[in-house]
Amino acid sequence: MKISSVIFDMDGVMIDSEPQWAEAQIEVLETLGINITVEDCEKFTRGKRIDELSETWIKKFNLTISNAELSEAILTYGCNAIQKSGSALAGLYELLDFLQSNNIRLAVATSSPPVIIEAVFDRLKLWDYFPIQCTAMDEDYGKPHPAVYLSAVKKLGIEKQECIVIEDSVTGLIAAKAANLTTFLVNPHYQNEKFSIADERMFSLLDVITKLKQY
Repeated sequence: MKISSVIFDMDGVMIDSEPQWAEAQIEVLETLGINITVEDCEKFTRGKRIDELSETWIKKFNLTISNAELSEAILTYGCNAIQKSGSALAGLYELLDFLQSNNIRLAVATSSPPVIIEAVFDRLKLWDYFPIQCTAMDEDYGKPHPAVYLSAVKKLGIEKQECIVIEDSVTGLIAAKAANLTTFLVNPHYQNEKFSIADERMFSLLDVITKLKQY
C-alpha cells in the first residue's frame, strides 16, 4: 500500500480540545438551567458539527433557545478556551515532520467551523503543514456523513487507496469508512470495542509513525 496523503481530523486528534468543548457545552447549558456531564458530551455530541451538536441538546431538553444562538454561545466559549489553553496532542509535530519529510501531502477534515480552525492553527502554528482545510460546515451534512472526507480527497486529487484518515471518534470513523478510506483510530481508549470498525487502532500519534513505517 503506497501512502501519498494523510487526512487529519482536528479536535481530539491534533489538539486536546475535547475538554474545552465539553466545558463549553456544560457551562452554556448550565446558564439555561440544564446540567450535563463530560460523559454526556462524549456520548451524544463528540465529533458532531456545531449546529448538529446544538440541535442535539435542544431536542433532548426541549429548549426554546434558537440553534443559532446556542451554537454561537458554545462556539464563543470554546474558541476562547482553545486560544487560552489548547495544547497539541503528544507526537503531533513529530508525525507532521515525518510525513512532510516523506513527501506525504496533508489535509484536515473537521466538523469545526473556520473560526475554530483558525484558532487552533494559530495556537499550534499549523498553517505551514496544512494547505488544504475542509470543514463539514461547508457540506449539506456533517459527520458521520462522509461528505467532508470526500471533499478532502477531491482537493488532494488522489486515489482513495493512497490515503489514510486519522480519527479519534466513532462519528468520525463512520464518516471516513463511508468514504471508503483507510482509518487509523488514535485515542487513549483505543482498545474499546466501539472503535473496532477502524482499520488500525493505536494509543498516540507517535504510534502512527511506527505503523506507517510498515506500509
